[in-house]
Amino acid sequence: MKNFRLPNTFVLLFSLLALIALSTWLVPGGKYDTHLVNGKALIDPATFHYVASNPQGFVALMMAPIKGFVEAALIIGFVLIVGGAFAVLQKTEAIDSMIKSVAKAHNRSAAIRVMIIPVFVTLFSLGGATFGMSEEAIPFILIFVPLALALGYDSIVGVSIPFIGSQVGFAAAFLNPFNVGIAQGIADVPVFSGLQYRVIVWLIATSVTIVFLMWYAARIKRTPEKSPTFALDQEKRQHLKHDEFDNFTGMTTVHKLVLFLFATALIVMVFGVVKYEWFINEIAALFLVMAIVVGIAGKLGTDDFVDAFLQGAKDLVTTALVIALARGTMILARDANIIDTMLHGLMPLVQSGSPIVAAQKMFVIQSVINFFIHSGSGQAALTMPIMAPLADLVGVSRQTAILAFQFGEFTTPMIPTSGITVGVLALARIPWAAWAKWMIPLQLMYLVLALLLLIPPCLMNW
Repeated sequence: MKNFRLPNTFVLLFSLLALIALSTWLVPGGKYDTHLVNGKALIDPATFHYVASNPQGFVALMMAPIKGFVEAALIIGFVLIVGGAFAVLQKTEAIDSMIKSVAKAHNRSAAIRVMIIPVFVTLFSLGGATFGMSEEAIPFILIFVPLALALGYDSIVGVSIPFIGSQVGFAAAFLNPFNVGIAQGIADVPVFSGLQYRVIVWLIATSVTIVFLMWYAARIKRTPEKSPTFALDQEKRQHLKHDEFDNFTGMTTVHKLVLFLFATALIVMVFGVVKYEWFINEIAALFLVMAIVVGIAGKLGTDDFVDAFLQGAKDLVTTALVIALARGTMILARDANIIDTMLHGLMPLVQSGSPIVAAQKMFVIQSVINFFIHSGSGQAALTMPIMAPLADLVGVSRQTAILAFQFGEFTTPMIPTSGITVGVLALARIPWAAWAKWMIPLQLMYLVLALLLLIPPCLMNW
């Protein structure tokens, strides 16, 4: 076991592509009819029928990555533009200056040492719980990984603060329009009802995440060699120039102005997402504008600006390819017409003599579906027309069925088919195998937490 090593992310994802292609020869094709409700195509749960199978052979397998690239073009383009924008920000050295300031304050102040993880995780979790922050957390990886390294932690802590923070908020959301709002609308439940219990769920899930990350961060602070990314982090630390920390006298006016403009861009992003429902196109445009304004404020020449932007985008080509492969897994299953068949086959498994067990089974099924479909609104449109009437039959309230649907998102930070997950890991240069091994204890906590939090709603007929 000491010499055992899992293959890298590309090999894992392509192997998964091959397994899904093989399964298309074994699983029969099936379809649900759909009908339009308020402009949305929803599944009619009584209309499942088998259709001619469409097995995906060698050619389809080889085409899946390029199809994935095309279908994931928005998020790939977003990652490349954001990478370029942050490279411009890095070129101004404002981020380095901020990291040094926080690191020195961290070393001087016990309060800052205690609060830095709880405060930031809570903010990102709040973003996921209210306006559905998910892809929007990607740019913050480029800030929090070097910050974590400068504070004596590791890359995993740096990734976890924005990524795990936003994902746990998304899964335990109370005002997220992309999962709670859409699911309640489809299930004919008053939109954003059940707020009180969902806030309790969010507080508990976020607190568990904070406690776990603080325990892990303290452990790595004491014994850095225990980090799964210790060797990789040693290489990254060479670029942090720790010898300059002692001679650091503070941020310059230019650095403060650049950081103010960056913070303003983030505030505008939050306002745009909440007020005007901005998504990837608008956010990418905002970061492009930010890069230009920051470049001017940071007194970068045109050549320095262009070189930095292109280098930042170039560094994320690997991330783009990883996202394309992850997307290709869903394309194979969809083109083979087996997604509806798998969903139909899972439905009878919900049947149980206990509403509590039935609700917990719904959570397990949603977790399986989340392996293939990572869009909160997409999962709601696919599963809630079936889960809502099914909940009536097994004695589970529709509100509880929606909560079980939300909890399926707890698996997103670990699954290798999620473009966001593998994209974030590629951006931080963390092998998926190392990340998955680290995530197992936290994932088990989320599993137990979800099962327990589904019990009170069943007891009080929520």
